Amino acid sequence: MRLVHGNLFAALPAEAEQELVEALIERPGVRIERIVSTGQASPAGFWYDQAEDEFVVVLSGSAVLRFEDGDRLMRLAPGHWVEIPAHVRHRVEQTDPGQPTVWLAVHRKLSEARCP
Repeated sequence: MRLVHGNLFAALPAEAEQELVEALIERPGVRIERIVSTGQASPAGFWYDQAEDEFVVVLSGSAVLRFEDGDRLMRLAPGHWVEIPAHVRHRVEQTDPGQPTVWLAVHRKLSEARCP
């Protein structure tokens, strides 16, 4: 048996020009990523519109997400999580500039039964 393991808080950059996105596990239908933000936000006018469901949890730092439908803001602190269904347009308004924001993201491909 091959065990895959690591530490989600290892090798955190103090600052970086872009978010650090690392795939931790990739299997058919699912991808688990560690994302480290150091004050980044989505570019003006940019919206994520992903073909996969996404579950995200903030492990450290903080973030603010904006959802296009209803122009709704969601503030996330350590322990806060949200499931974002596929094609729900959203963006990252801000992440903590004073410390790394560590996210755990689980991307789940839509099953054939859910596809239109």
